[in-house]
Order: sequence, then structure tokens, then C-alpha cells
Amino acid sequence: MVAAMLTRALSSRERVQDTLSEHRNEIVALLSRYVAKGKKILQPHHLLDGLAEVTGENDEGQKLRDGPFGDVLRSTQEAIILPPWVVLAVRPRPGVWDYVRVNVDELAVEQLSVAEYLEFKEHLVNESDKDNYVLELDLEPFNASFPRPTRPSSIGSGVQFLNRHLSSRLFHDKESMQPLLDFLRSHNYRGQKLMLNERLQSLPKLRSALVKAEEHLHKFPKDTPYAEFEHKLQEMGLEKGWGDNAEHVLSTIHLLLEILQAPDPSNLETFLGRVPMVFNVVILSPHGYFGQAKVLGMPDTGGQVVYILDQVRALENEMLLRIKQQGLDITPQIIVDVTKEVTAELKGQPDLIIGNYSDGNLVASLIAHKEGITQCNIAHALEKTKYPDSDIYWKNFEEKYHFSCQFTADLIAMNHADFIITSTYQEIAGSKDTVGQYESHTAFTLPGLYRVVHGIDVFDPKFNIVSPGADMQIYFPYTEKQNRLTALHSSIEELLFNPKQTAEHMCVLNDPKKPIIFSMARLDRVKNMTGLVEWFAKNKRLRELVNLVVVAGDIDPSKSMDREEVAEIEKMHELIKEYNLNGQFRWICAQKNRVRNGELYRYICDTKGAFVQPAIYEAFGLTVVEAMSCGLPTFATCHGGPAEIIVDGVSGFHIDPYHGDSASERIADFFERCKTDPSYWVKISNSGLQRIYERYTWKIYADRLMTLSGVYGFWKYVSKLERRETRRYLEMFYTLKYRNLVKTVPLAVEESADGQSTE
Repeated sequence: MVAAMLTRALSSRERVQDTLSEHRNEIVALLSRYVAKGKKILQPHHLLDGLAEVTGENDEGQKLRDGPFGDVLRSTQEAIILPPWVVLAVRPRPGVWDYVRVNVDELAVEQLSVAEYLEFKEHLVNESDKDNYVLELDLEPFNASFPRPTRPSSIGSGVQFLNRHLSSRLFHDKESMQPLLDFLRSHNYRGQKLMLNERLQSLPKLRSALVKAEEHLHKFPKDTPYAEFEHKLQEMGLEKGWGDNAEHVLSTIHLLLEILQAPDPSNLETFLGRVPMVFNVVILSPHGYFGQAKVLGMPDTGGQVVYILDQVRALENEMLLRIKQQGLDITPQIIVDVTKEVTAELKGQPDLIIGNYSDGNLVASLIAHKEGITQCNIAHALEKTKYPDSDIYWKNFEEKYHFSCQFTADLIAMNHADFIITSTYQEIAGSKDTVGQYESHTAFTLPGLYRVVHGIDVFDPKFNIVSPGADMQIYFPYTEKQNRLTALHSSIEELLFNPKQTAEHMCVLNDPKKPIIFSMARLDRVKNMTGLVEWFAKNKRLRELVNLVVVAGDIDPSKSMDREEVAEIEKMHELIKEYNLNGQFRWICAQKNRVRNGELYRYICDTKGAFVQPAIYEAFGLTVVEAMSCGLPTFATCHGGPAEIIVDGVSGFHIDPYHGDSASERIADFFERCKTDPSYWVKISNSGLQRIYERYTWKIYADRLMTLSGVYGFWKYVSKLERRETRRYLEMFYTLKYRNLVKTVPLAVEESADGQSTE
């Protein structure tokens, strides 16, 4: 019998070194080609294009491409070229990085540390001599002993990992559960004891009381109100909070008895989700235009404001439901705050503070640090990955974007938070080929300011994927005829088909009986609406099969205050003229009536059309969820959140915005098939709805968020999860660095389309 042998995986440096020995000529030619480009940063497609050019089509070239060096190059996210050196930033899997430097003249290969790599990269912008006194931010020493998963597939499942890991450590024997007893005894609401009173001072007494209560409650019908046995339970040491009737109280007591007998992570999570902990919530969202009148539809307001409003409604409903089921007569409070003293408004301390966006998360961190409150962060969309090289060349972006402040604020907030919610896995750790938004903050440099050696660890168990949904009162299936808003159909038909050109719509549809491709988004470069129009314009087969309708921006460029939007408006007009789109295309300006928009999705369903989301990158994809919730078959970008929302070919379709011709052909193929087999349209529609109900509803979101609050609140109470050392370090960084940086940011002004600023 042959014994199995374990072999150590080769490092990136070893793979490059070995390949250099075996394919010396090809590697020298390739690296020399890179060096010839001069001092710069090469992106992955530059590296792979160079490899293809050097290796050609012969067998040796194929062997090199398919071998270890090819794997290294395909995993490289960027290469720094400073002749005669080529430095590769290799990412073999999400969250894991290697740095390899090759001297092309000497063919010497060496491994670099993170700090060495960042220092080398800084030479792209720093011509001066090496500075030995650069401020380095390194949070790894504070987190080195902290439990965390190691497999990329576990990223974003923080609470499950924490429960498994800490349960085994904390509950290693029956007497070690004393912290759980202390935690339950600590609960009160404005002086009113909850869960346990002073009668229960030890674990044996708690177990005895629970057994007696269980025996007593079995005498009552399941629906017996709590008030009928309240005093008896109180004599045993049990206060309000276990449930509103005999059935719910028994269920909660049984869960705790199971935990005390044999701790189980799943039972513990369920139990903590039932413990009354959260009554007052502060939601911070001081970004942009939120809370101001007449701004919906302006740049970066649509999805952001909708998310906050839907989030508040979902949380309020979930809190009311839980408090009722806990048997409490308490009115929860949710404050969406931007400036006020929240403690005074709540007449007490909040139980949970939720930050939204960069500025809201920073404010949440400051309040949570001061008051000792459980903090949840929701970034929505971090800017760093949207603007390539915005860290190394931060000075080029500073006047318009002030990234030095934003990246600093993001670092402080994400490290200070007790837990972080993201909509998708990709938001945290990207994909096999792309870097995640949070992952981009693992290591980077702002030359002249500071160097981040270890910023955030995407394996940190504070990360949890909790996806939002769409408002089911507005975005419901087209098949629910009894709920359809047919009174709006005349105004919808006016929008779609009125031949008269107005300020609200442009171009006409000559054949209104054709299915409609529909898209709705902001009119900016990343949303790529003009890209979709160009794909449609160039595809003769698609133009014959369907009409195209887009809802985006303003038709008149003089009405926009955003320079990027103005450029896209002008491009749209050029496309209409160049490809003679009038007759097959309708351009409608931004629509702010959500109720009518919901019926508009369903009206498109009636035409047996489809929704297309063509963004270059989309952090989540709220319109994708809205369209699918209405039953509209959906095509969406493969870059970002929609790639997770849609199961390709099952509940919708992925398209690559960088390959518009292929995308338009795939859409045309769908409509060709539906033309011969109408059941295929229904099949994709139903599969999309099923996907939404399983994963993307506000009910699921709110339930998960409340459970996370309870679980992290518990572990923070009974362990060192509060990370006091980290927070003191961040406090120093905030005081010494951020407060000075923020002084460089001017007060908010409005910017007109011509770039002129007005107070």
C-alpha cells in the first residue's frame, strides 16, 4: 500500500523562480516587454496580453501559459514597473496576497513583505530618497489572537463561525456558563427587570427554576396569555421577556435548557435572537442629500435614500413583532439622525447604532466609542475600487473627491464596528478574479500621508452577508391581478407611447406590440446606460425583435448639475442621431414615483419584455431585485452584486459590460427562444421570483439584522470581542491624522453643470 504524501504548496516566488529556470528565454522576453513600458502600473489584462504575445501558439508557449507561472500571472492584480524591476501583487485566492519582485537584469527573484511592497510602489510618485519615518498603520498585532476562519468560502458568515468557535471555548463545562447567567440577569428596560430577577444567583438555581416553570406551563393551553401565569414565574425568578403566551414561553425555556445541558451554536443563536435587547435604534445617514427636500433623483440619492427608508420600515416591523412575541408592552424607537443629540431625543441610550455610508459609519463609530453601544456598519459602496489607483495617486483626485479623508474614515469605521453588514460576498472579498471593496483596504498607501500595512482582514468574523430586498407593497408579481394598479396604465402608456416629444420623453416606438427591453438607472459612466443603447443600436437582430426603453437622467443637459451626467446626456443624443434609433427606442427622464415605477415593471412584463442592468460595476443591484420581484426576466452585469443575485441561466442571465456585442447577442437569443417557446419566458420569470423569496426580502434582512445584534451583543458582553486595544489605537489615529485631514475639505457647495461652484 502506497502511503499518501503531503506536499507543501509552492509560494508565488518559488513558482516564478522554478519557471525562470525552465523557460528562461520566454520569461526574459516577457519581463523585458513589461520593463520597456517604463515606470507605471500594469493591470491584469496588460500582463496576460503580454504573455499571449510572447508565448504564441506553439506547444512550449501553451505549457508556459498552463503552468505555475501562468497561474501566478492570472492571479496577479497589478504589477509595478520600475526598471529594471517588475513587482507582482499576487492574489492566489480571495483575501490572500503574495508580493514577488524580479530584477530583469540579474534575473533575481525575491519575496517582499507588505511594507516593502508598498514602499516600492511609492517610488512611482516619490522621486525623493527613502523616508524612514513614514507612518504605518498596522492593526494585525491587535487581532493576531482573535479567532477567524481561514477558508475563503467562510468569508461573510461571521456570526456562524463565532458561535461555533466561542461556544466550544466558553461552554467547555456546565459551570463555565456563568457568563450566560450574568448576561441574562443584566437585562432591563428603563429600570424594569427583564428575563431574570435577583432570586436567581447561580446556575443550579437557574436550571431548577426553568424546570419548575416548564412543568407549571404544561398545565396551560398553548395560547394562554402571559399575564395569567406572570406572578408565578416571577416567584420562580423569571421576569417578562420569555414570550407572550404559554407556547412561546415554553419554547424559549426549552431552548435555554437545551443550551445549559449541551451547548449548540444553532440553538444559542436562536435563543439570543429571542432575548429582548434592542428597543431603541439610531440609524445614521448624513451623506449627501438625505433628509432634504426635493432631492430624490439627483446624483447618488435614488438607491441610497430608498434603502434607508425601506430599512427603517423593515426594522420597525420586525422590532414590533419581536417585542410582541416577547410579551412586552414597549414601543420601540428608531431615529434616522444626522446631527441631533440622539441620547436626549431617545431619553436614554440607544441599544444599537447603525451607520450608513462612509460619513455615517464614522459618526456611528464616534458615538459607539463614547457610549459603549453595539455598532453595525453598512458601507453600501466603498469608493476605492471604483477609481483605479485612487490610493497611490490620491493627490490627483483630492480636489474633487477628498479620498484621503474618505479612505481614512472608512478604515477607522470598519475596524471600530462590532459587526459589518454587506449585501454580497463580492462586496467583502470580490471574486476569483476581482478584488473586493473591503479587501482593497487590506493594504495600500497614500504617499506622503501614511501607509496601511494591515488595514482590514476580510476573514474577520465581524463580516456578515445580509442582503436587502424590495418593498413588496410596491414591487409585487405581475400575476397578482387583484393588486395591479391599472389606474396608472394610462399615464404609463403616455410615458411609453405618446408620439409627442416633451421634456419628459424623447423618440417614439413605431411598433408598440413588440416586447420591451427596459432599463432604469442614474445616467453616469458606471451605470453604463449609454453602453446599453449602443449595444442595442449595433445589433440588427435585436432591433427587429424588441423595442428599447430607458429611464435615466435628464434629456436636456442644461438641467443637470453633474458634469459626468451632462457628458452622458450628450452621448445619448449622439447615439440616437448616429444610429437612427427613433422608432425603436424611447428615452424617458428619471422617474421619482416609486409606486408607478413598480407598475411600470409589471407593464413591461405584460409585453413579455426583460430588464437589463448593464453597469460596469454594481455593488448590489437594487433595481435587479425590484425587476425580479415583479416577475420581469433580468439580464445584469457579471461585475458585482448582481452576479450573486442571479443564478445564471436559471433565475436570469449574466452579461459582461466589457463585451457588449456578446451581451446583446445573448439578449437577442433569449427573445428568439421566447418567440418560438413562450413558456421559456414564464420559466425564467418564475425562477427569478423564487430566488427573491428565498434570499432577497426585507423581512429576511430585518430578522437577520436583529439576530446579529443580539449575538454580537452577547459575545461582546462575555468575551474580549469589544477589542478595546484596537479602539484605543483607532482613537489615536482619528485624533492625530483624520482631524487634520478633514480641515482640508471645504464646506458643501452646489456645483453647476459648467463646473462653477455657488454657495
